[in-house]
Amino acid sequence: MIDLDAFITGLPKAELHLHIEGSLEPELMFALARRNGVAIPYADVEAVRAAYAFGNLQDFLDIYYAGADVLRTRQDFHDLAAAYFDRAAADGVVHAEIMFDPQTHTARGIPFAEVIEGLLSARAEAEARHGMTSLLILSFLRHLSEEDAVATLAEAEPWLDRIAAVGLDSSEMGHPPEKFARVFATAREKGLRLVAHAGEEGPPAYVMQALDLLKVDRIDHGNRALEDAALVERLARDGMTLTVCPLSNLKLCVIDAIEDHPIDRMLTLGLKATINSDDPAYFGGYVADNYRAVAGARGLDRGQLATLARNSFTGSFLPAEAVAAHLARLDDYLAEQA
Repeated sequence: MIDLDAFITGLPKAELHLHIEGSLEPELMFALARRNGVAIPYADVEAVRAAYAFGNLQDFLDIYYAGADVLRTRQDFHDLAAAYFDRAAADGVVHAEIMFDPQTHTARGIPFAEVIEGLLSARAEAEARHGMTSLLILSFLRHLSEEDAVATLAEAEPWLDRIAAVGLDSSEMGHPPEKFARVFATAREKGLRLVAHAGEEGPPAYVMQALDLLKVDRIDHGNRALEDAALVERLARDGMTLTVCPLSNLKLCVIDAIEDHPIDRMLTLGLKATINSDDPAYFGGYVADNYRAVAGARGLDRGQLATLARNSFTGSFLPAEAVAAHLARLDDYLAEQA
C-alpha cells in the first residue's frame, strides 16, 4: 500500500474552484512583465512572495489585481492556463472548471477575445497533452455594478457555447448576491450554469441569497453556512456542492490555523464538500497540497479523501456519462490501493 502522500497525488480528482489569474506564479509574472514591457512594483520573485502575507480578502485582491496587469495578449493567457494545467495534471486532476475574470482585463483595454481565445487554446492543448478536460466559468466582479456585469455577459455572447457557467467573485462584504439577481437570471435563460462565492467572509444570509435569489447550482466556499443549522440541513438535503479551499481559508484568515479547518465536520454533517486551490500561486499550494494539508491537520482517512474526490466529480458540470466514467476510474484506483 502506498503512503498517504502518494495516495493523494494519484487520486483521480476534479478541481471546481480555481481562478486562473490566481495561478500566476511570480516567475511567470516576471517573464510576462519583461515580454510586455510592464513595470511591476517588486524587485524580484522573492519580494513578490514576501508580499503574500494577507490580513483579509481585500489585502489579497490588491496584489492579485496588480499581478494581473502583466497579462496583455492571447499568448499570455494561453501560457498562464497551460502552466496551471501542467501543474494540475501532476496533482491527479483529470477535470478542471476554471474561473476567469474578464472585467479585470477589459477594464485595462484588453479585448475580451484576447482573454478567452488564449484560454481556449490552452484547454485544447491540455486535453491533447494530458487527457484533461476543462470548462470555463465567466466570473463577474461583485465590487463593480450589475450593469457592468450585464455588459460583460453581452460581450461574451459569441463564445457562450464554450462557456459553461457564470460566477461571482471579488470583495464579498458589502456586495451581497442580491445585487446580481437580474444578470444571473439572464445567464440562466441563456442556458448557463450558475455559481457564486458566498459565506467566505460574508454571513450565512449571503449563502441563502445565492440559493434563493441567484438560484445557483454550486456554492463557492460556504464556510460560514456552518453558523446556521437550518441552512446546513438544507444544503445537505439538497446535495448542494460546496467548493471549499483550505489553504485559501488559512491565508485569508477565514480560519486561524489549518488544524481548525471544518472540512471533516462538513462531511460529518452530510455536506457535499470538495477540495480546491482557489488562487494557488498566492495561497501556497495546488489542489493536492490542499488535500495533504487537511489530511494531516484533521486526520482524514482514505475513505474521507475518496469521498472528497467523488464529490468533485458529482458536483461538476460534466454530462452524466462523463461523471460515470470518472467515478469508475476512481473506483478502480481505490481497488488497486486496497
